[in-house]
Amino acid sequence: MDDASMVGLMGRVTGTVGPGLVGEVIVRVRGGAEHFLAHPASGAGRLECGTVVMVVEYLPPRTVYVTAAYGS
Repeated sequence: MDDASMVGLMGRVTGTVGPGLVGEVIVRVRGGAEHFLAHPASGAGRLECGTVVMVVEYLPPRTVYVTAAYGS
């Protein structure tokens, strides 16, 4: 999967994402759902488990930078 096709996908936090933490998100991709290591796109703030997020950057093979979606 290339960078452009991951950016903009929605996911849900399954392991807290925040500064100094390597969190985890699950994203629907390639006809299924996959887990990715996640960092906050802003570099600050925490995204707790269950937060809906959007992928803003993808670093192959399994790392994404995310931001909260829908102002959540």
